[in-house]
Amino acid sequence: MSTEPETTEDTGPGTPGADTAGDTPQADGADADAGATGQETDAPSEDGAADGDSAGRGDHDTETSADGDVESSADGESGAGGSAASGDAPQLSEAEAELAAQRVERERIERRKAERQGPVEAGGKLSGKAADLLAAVRAVESGEKPVAGAFHDPEPAPRRVVVPEPERRPQPVTTSSTSPAAAAPEAVAAVRAVLTTAGAPDTLAPQVAAVLGEDADRRLREDPWQLLRVAGVRPEQADGFARALLGAECGPEDERRGRALTVWLLEQAALAGHTALDAPALTAALTQRSVPDPDAAVQSALAEGDALVFQDALDTASPAQEDTEEPEERPVRVLIGLERYALAEESLADGLARVMNSLPKDDGPAADWEHAAASAPRSAAELIRAVAGHGLVLHTGGDASGAEVAALLHAVRSLGLRGWAATHTPDGRRRLASRAAEDGLRDGPEGAPDLHVTTVAGLLSGAEGPGRDADGALDLDLLVVMDAPQLDVETAAVLAESLPDGARLVLSGDPGVLWSAGPGRVFADLLAAHACPTVASRTPDPGPVGELVSGIGIGELLQVEAPGKEVVIVPVRAASEAVHRTVQLVADSVPRAIGIPAEQTQVITPGHGGAVGTRALNAALKERLNPGPGRFGGFDPGDRIAYSPASGRSVPGHVVKADAEGLHLECAGVPVVVPKERVEQSVRHGWALTAHQAVGTTWPAAVVVLPGDAAQSLTRPWVYTAFGRAGRHLSVVHGVEQALPRAVAEVPQKPRTTRLPALLKAQVPTAG
Repeated sequence: MSTEPETTEDTGPGTPGADTAGDTPQADGADADAGATGQETDAPSEDGAADGDSAGRGDHDTETSADGDVESSADGESGAGGSAASGDAPQLSEAEAELAAQRVERERIERRKAERQGPVEAGGKLSGKAADLLAAVRAVESGEKPVAGAFHDPEPAPRRVVVPEPERRPQPVTTSSTSPAAAAPEAVAAVRAVLTTAGAPDTLAPQVAAVLGEDADRRLREDPWQLLRVAGVRPEQADGFARALLGAECGPEDERRGRALTVWLLEQAALAGHTALDAPALTAALTQRSVPDPDAAVQSALAEGDALVFQDALDTASPAQEDTEEPEERPVRVLIGLERYALAEESLADGLARVMNSLPKDDGPAADWEHAAASAPRSAAELIRAVAGHGLVLHTGGDASGAEVAALLHAVRSLGLRGWAATHTPDGRRRLASRAAEDGLRDGPEGAPDLHVTTVAGLLSGAEGPGRDADGALDLDLLVVMDAPQLDVETAAVLAESLPDGARLVLSGDPGVLWSAGPGRVFADLLAAHACPTVASRTPDPGPVGELVSGIGIGELLQVEAPGKEVVIVPVRAASEAVHRTVQLVADSVPRAIGIPAEQTQVITPGHGGAVGTRALNAALKERLNPGPGRFGGFDPGDRIAYSPASGRSVPGHVVKADAEGLHLECAGVPVVVPKERVEQSVRHGWALTAHQAVGTTWPAAVVVLPGDAAQSLTRPWVYTAFGRAGRHLSVVHGVEQALPRAVAEVPQKPRTTRLPALLKAQVPTAG
């Protein structure tokens, strides 16, 4: 039977929700149900632990994959059994280096915490001129000679000369496990014996030993619920393990069980994006897990230091109450969180406050900044003026707003300052350079744009970017972070703490896209806090796709004119029909009617599982576009893949070859070698991705698949993100009927519980 589809040249444009066929052949009679079951969402539930199970419900186990998505399995045991990292690599990968940088930052935070527990010295937190003045006053009081230069301004620093970054050629990167370091063989053997005794899968032994330490076997015997600290293990499995190990002593009222479940629920909430949970929500979730006294369980976790409690004042006082001499006591919000994210959020608030309060006064006359603003193209002048007078600036806009960032970087370099931009993906770096070229910002060798753009991972690891000064701070004057909504609280904290005193920070991004895979909502919290200037871009995204996406951003599903078939709607009813139409679009219709080849077309669907998830679509697309036996973990040379070097990050690429070293990939022009034992955890086929995997990258064409069973999971940010991945052409395989316009109009981003707004309010006055 021929696989050639029917011609589609006579199809016309459409709008999501319209009853038109678009650029696709008619259905071939597939009769599968449109309401296929088993759909998996492409990110953890953002409802947190308040529903009693933030990572999944029912009898299915839930695991978090390397790209931050949640996968379900009907297997009653945790299948986690990844092996340790490969041998010593010639050099660190970006993921390893980024994790190492984060570990250093966490150690620094731990030291700060220890220092806070000791006696506090007055003025100990002062720095710069304030610290010098305090030292001078103390010297005078003690009869000593004051510090020279404390009571007069320093000489202005000379204008810096920008030195071009040396060219760095891409080198092969060998990945290794991002899990804790492998434990000693004898420790693993001891843990395996304990697991076997209780009937648990011995494949968990390496992970348990790595997480719990060298005495993991003793800790497991003393507290079997410590097994919940291992990723992928669920409470039902830990309860079964405890019953087998403790016998009659095991019961739901066991203090150890309540404490372990408290920590587990907080970890699941972090997977859903929360940095803390309201105390009532946490106790309600513990009650659903059959903990008889949830308050006592929380108190036990707090007493053991497994969690921290916070009381954030609620701003409910009226102006009349504030004017009284004795204002009423304000109510507080009690939050429970893990120390890791609590310290990161506090460190981020401290770092941002320092950036806002340490703007230098000697980096160029105001007239020079004004001249640079007046010379800037498009609507970049307002952004340049805001940056001239403030240490922290927020910049909002779609993909086209990158032109304003390019103009800002060009202006800063013309003033002799060291300006850098950091994107989350290599594609973001390419798009920013493209915007600069379109606007004629050419100041590099041979007229090429020279904007100094790096990736966030490369910047933090030191593999890219300006490097660091003698104090360990980034050697720059201005940092612009693109795709800022993708910043999780830990990465943002490391970035803020890495900035030198006097450096400016611009966070630029589209507030309508999905938030970060990791905990926190940094960009949204800063926008809501009004603690610094916000500049909204006036540069619209071009074309029918840009018009459609802009309407979605304000909650409207517009009908757009698409004379060049830029937007095509393909209505489907059955799951099998959705898969058939998707393959037809990618392999035949879009290349022939639009002129975009299959390798430049990206399929986006809501989840990994189900009849129209990424697994089913990738299998069908591989069979059509690159059939093969899949001899190396299901992969063949030429396969499109999504590689996850660290949790929450996904980089598109393709398979080059496979040998004894592992699976050889090419991701954004960089060769990557994934050891055999890591392939299953960190590499997926990539013809079809979820919106969370695709965020931060655009393709010439995108095919967004909306199967009937995805209707309840659609939100406006998901639709906005998925549709916005299309550069020139968007096809929508539409099977959700009125659920799509309803999601766009009525279903906003799911809330996340964070502490950043309260922390910022305590340190920085609102900017209005």
